[in-house]
Amino acid sequence: MTEKDVTISIPAGLTAKTVTVIVEKANSFSSSIVFESDHRRVNGKSLLGVLSLGLKCGDTFALSASGDDEIDAVEALSAML
Repeated sequence: MTEKDVTISIPAGLTAKTVTVIVEKANSFSSSIVFESDHRRVNGKSLLGVLSLGLKCGDTFALSASGDDEIDAVEALSAML
């Protein structure tokens, strides 16, 4: 498993449009992907799951991936945020 703490740098935070792009990217990886914030864990490949975290600019969360392409997944997704 690869894990990284990520701080949201997108000024508008994670809007539905932004999350759609992130989830599409997450789904391009075979690894399972998890976003965790305030002790809530959600599937990083789920639009509603990621939106339910309500992450705003400046918020920090844990991004983790487990699978064959976990390192690439964490790096690519964290770069988008």
